[in-house]
Amino acid sequence: MDFEFSPKAQALRRQLADFMDAHILPRIGEWNRSEAAGVYPEFMSDLKELAKSEGLWNLFLPGLEQDSPGQRLCNLDYAPLAEIMGRVAWSPEVFNCNAPDTGNMEVLHMFGTPAQQKQWLAPLLDGTIRSCFAMTEPDVASSDATNIQTSIRRDGDDYVINGRKWFITGAAHPNCRISIVMGVTDPEGETHRRQSMVLVPMDTPGMSVERNIPVMHHVALDGHCEMLLRNVRVPRSNLIHEEGAGFAIAQARLGPGRIHHCMRSIGQAELALELMCERAGERRTFGRYLHQHGVIAEWIALSRMEIEQARLLVLKTAWLIDKGGAKAAAREISMIKAIVPRMQMAVCDRAIQSFGAMGLSSDTPLASLWTGARVLRIADGPDEVHLRSVAKQEMAAASERRGSTLPFLVPNSLH
Repeated sequence: MDFEFSPKAQALRRQLADFMDAHILPRIGEWNRSEAAGVYPEFMSDLKELAKSEGLWNLFLPGLEQDSPGQRLCNLDYAPLAEIMGRVAWSPEVFNCNAPDTGNMEVLHMFGTPAQQKQWLAPLLDGTIRSCFAMTEPDVASSDATNIQTSIRRDGDDYVINGRKWFITGAAHPNCRISIVMGVTDPEGETHRRQSMVLVPMDTPGMSVERNIPVMHHVALDGHCEMLLRNVRVPRSNLIHEEGAGFAIAQARLGPGRIHHCMRSIGQAELALELMCERAGERRTFGRYLHQHGVIAEWIALSRMEIEQARLLVLKTAWLIDKGGAKAAAREISMIKAIVPRMQMAVCDRAIQSFGAMGLSSDTPLASLWTGARVLRIADGPDEVHLRSVAKQEMAAASERRGSTLPFLVPNSLH
């Protein structure tokens, strides 16, 4: 196996790192002040135009047959770039590589009509608008998407939508113009063919953002919102693909999105380890530097090993997706989605402990990095769903080789 990234990925890696150093890191303080004031920072539009002009744009979309600026990369080449962007939580938007827009662009590219692509995909690719993805609901266990209750009812040439959604990322962004809403079009249909997806402009009468829900006492500028849809009427031409395809579209959308989250998490864990090593090399207790204490040295070593293990599995998953699509990597996607956030939490927890009280404060990004990892254990499917999926696949494989382990068992005559 060749563990070296392609020359193209390595060149973009250097270019992106230079861009981060020159234009992103100096603005972290300004972003934090804007976020505390609840005001979206004005510098974002300038940074986006600069990134676009340098070709650091839409890096997440491999082989997109669309006239838009930016590079074309496979998932394996995108991985090290996502790591770099992940080190600053708000930076992916600068490069038009931010969730949920990435997943929504993929949905529109794969399933949208030419008219839908012209109206919504083109401005999303250009970064002139933002979007949200309204699937999860407060009244049902949304880890099982077949539970969704939002009603999408035909009425002549329109659909009428009624329901409540929550934890809808991006809905509070000032440039959010369109929502992909998942709901039930056929309550009596087969379980996985009841749901459909429709495009709902954010200014449609009856569509309202009720609140931006704080997550671990943090209020994100783009939001994790509760949304209410009261008799929202949209034309039937806003249907994505076909009625009953909603569940399948959701699965196609979430696979790549999950690996992107994990790629960014690797970068965040790397940052936490770097901060821990910096602290351990400059702080002294009981006459020795922190790293000279056995327990701290063990934390550093374990963190490095856990990051490397997680990264290798993420890269394998990216390689599998590139070769055979998300379906071919379903088991690995579930594995990394459960493994990587737990790894990041463990590394961040050790780093926080090495900083002491400072690690709990906003003077370091560690508390935010830990929170992001904790959120990711629920976002895009909780750990338990992914563990169940992996176990089911293992048992299916076991049933095919049933009896093959008998030669390894001690014969009854020897008991």
